[in-house]
Amino acid sequence: MQKYSNNMFHYSRFDTCEVKIGEIGLGGNNPIRIQSMTTTDTMDTDESIAQSIRMIEAGAELVRLTAPSIKEAENLKYIKKGIRDLGFSTPIIADIHFTPNAALIAAEIVEKVRINPGNYADRKQFQKIEYTDQSYTEELERIRERFLPLIRICKTNGTALRIGTNHGSLSDRILSRYGDTPLGMVESALEFTRMCIDENFHNIVFSMKASNTHIMIQAYRLLVSKMMGNGMNYPLHLGVTEAGEGEDGRIKSSVGIGTLLADGLGDTIRVSLTEEPENELPVARLLVNRFDSLKSNIRGDSTKIILPYDPFFHQRRESKTILNIGGSQVPVVMSDLSKIPNISYETLNKIGLQYNSTIDKWTLSDTVPDYLYLGEQTISIDLPDTIGIIQDKNHAGNHKYIYPMFNSISDLNASFHPDLNFLKINSDCNLTGLADLSIPTVLVIQTGSEQILIKLREIGIKLMKYNLQIPIIYSIDSSELTPDELQCYLSTDFGGLFIDGFGDGIMTFGDKRIKHINQTLFGLLQAARVRISKTEYISCPSCGRTLFDLQSVTANIRERTSHLKGVKIGIMGCIVNGPGEMADADYGYVGTGKEKISLYKGQDIIKANLQSGEAVDSLIQLIKDNGDWVDPPS
Repeated sequence: MQKYSNNMFHYSRFDTCEVKIGEIGLGGNNPIRIQSMTTTDTMDTDESIAQSIRMIEAGAELVRLTAPSIKEAENLKYIKKGIRDLGFSTPIIADIHFTPNAALIAAEIVEKVRINPGNYADRKQFQKIEYTDQSYTEELERIRERFLPLIRICKTNGTALRIGTNHGSLSDRILSRYGDTPLGMVESALEFTRMCIDENFHNIVFSMKASNTHIMIQAYRLLVSKMMGNGMNYPLHLGVTEAGEGEDGRIKSSVGIGTLLADGLGDTIRVSLTEEPENELPVARLLVNRFDSLKSNIRGDSTKIILPYDPFFHQRRESKTILNIGGSQVPVVMSDLSKIPNISYETLNKIGLQYNSTIDKWTLSDTVPDYLYLGEQTISIDLPDTIGIIQDKNHAGNHKYIYPMFNSISDLNASFHPDLNFLKINSDCNLTGLADLSIPTVLVIQTGSEQILIKLREIGIKLMKYNLQIPIIYSIDSSELTPDELQCYLSTDFGGLFIDGFGDGIMTFGDKRIKHINQTLFGLLQAARVRISKTEYISCPSCGRTLFDLQSVTANIRERTSHLKGVKIGIMGCIVNGPGEMADADYGYVGTGKEKISLYKGQDIIKANLQSGEAVDSLIQLIKDNGDWVDPPS
């Protein structure tokens, strides 16, 4: 098994070399840095300066601006001067895509340049190209000739270079050679890195961004594994691209970034939200601070790790099917109502169970929990049969849809339900007593560890090694978390487990905020792509390349389509990552010019260069024409 982490069972940050970005050290023993990117037109000097200052005051340690052409690259010197004149020394980064000449100019002005190997002297036209080894080498030599001037300018000026691969903009050359895979993303970056090494230039930072959390995590892990095998240790910039807005964007970013931070990977992060950039910084700081407290742990354990699963490919752990839990069933969500006295219709309405007394009918939302845990309580309301009830063993009623929760195997053996039982255990308990368990049982695994993801993943690994196919529900105490922490931490801990293929369900306990918890649990399952319960939006955070109001358009599309369960809609500000990053979206809304929009079905353009004022209506009609539209509930 290829290694990608110092230690899978204790937090240990991967040792990277230090890269200097102006006065800021990145990697090595430096703290994990947080950054963001302006959304302004880079030619608007005053507004770019003002927004940069707002970002810095919100916590940004690095500020990035787009430079899509030479004129924007040249204007960076005025923006940088304005920021410096106001007393801020924060390093400035230029974001370059299709224009190598702009990168050459920017590298002499700013402290760091980001290039995308998928479109820097390369191209993407969705063409399959047959290469021989010789013709492939000739292509690389052509790219080398275009890339070498940038390396030499960076080397002369002490400018750092981020080689930032985006899943959505892999070149035709890479796609033809490696396919649309994490390996293709990694090799795309390593090709450019080898050119840097040949020139003895090592001021390099890597990123492997994708909107799909599985691909993003797998690509970063594979990159680190490749680096370990080739004597490299360059710093990592983490991010989920096109994460979206609001709760969904925060949850998706936390699943991707938080999982890798728990692995000990990452030296700087950017949370990409379709919002004002200063809103990204508190989320980034929340994620980073959690792991800063663990930095005193041992760094660099050389113990050989043998995993019973492939961390570079998602495959769910095999488990038995017990009713609707385990096997090929989607992970269940359990809601803890045990701390809420006198459970009422109003209580149930908070978690999507709405009762109409006039017609004596229940309406269930798409995010209704599968099970309600009552503890020692009872409920007098006659619930739909689709909702399971769990009560502590001494209080469980004698109803076929009421299932007992046990605290020990001995109690379970003494009295059990013929169809389904729950056994609560701690993450550090001895599992040997479960080997002969023949009673239909689901484990509810709890941990009090500060390394929640690591500890809960460890018990899943042990179950695999012992070949125990008992379904598992992961559970933690969320009662002490702030609302923001609840969203980010649950997404990191539970989301990372499902990314690795562990878990048949989730719940939290001891917390009365049932509505917020329920929304977060369903949201993180969707972000981890293991249970789809609502419309998914793949929307970029906007930047100076965006030529329409991305935030208001995203809000408008969400308002009109949020009832389309399971439909994926990409909303992209420009063509840089558009068709590629939304590769698995059903529909795409992509900016192609000043207030010009092209609509996609999958990767195929259906309507090109629509006026932005008519484009949302045309998107709705496109969804209707393809049979994916349903009218919203009245």
